[in-house]
Amino acid sequence: MQALDDSALNHVATYFRALSEPTRLRILNALRDGGKNVSQITALTSCGQANVSKHLALLFEAGLVTRSAQGTAVFYAIADSATFELCDIVCGNVARIVERQFSNASAVKRQLGKVAR
Repeated sequence: MQALDDSALNHVATYFRALSEPTRLRILNALRDGGKNVSQITALTSCGQANVSKHLALLFEAGLVTRSAQGTAVFYAIADSATFELCDIVCGNVARIVERQFSNASAVKRQLGKVAR
């Protein structure tokens, strides 16, 4: 990571904080294939409308989503597709860590099984 001043680091922290909640990640995933209104996002995430609206406001404030009025509905969309690239990198890394931990745990269990015999 390049050297950043305190203000920039605060912006980065806000960005990652917005990504640190499972409901917000579900909302972002629901927007992966294009913009949607709150009702559509609510249906896709199985979350309540008030909860979705609260999280969308936070995602908007963090700059992760855009919003636009279309008639009486407000549509939300991903502000930058690089968000998905970042999430894909993190998800791949987490999958590798979990796989490694599972592999290590399995090896330990095998060794413990040999000792117990």
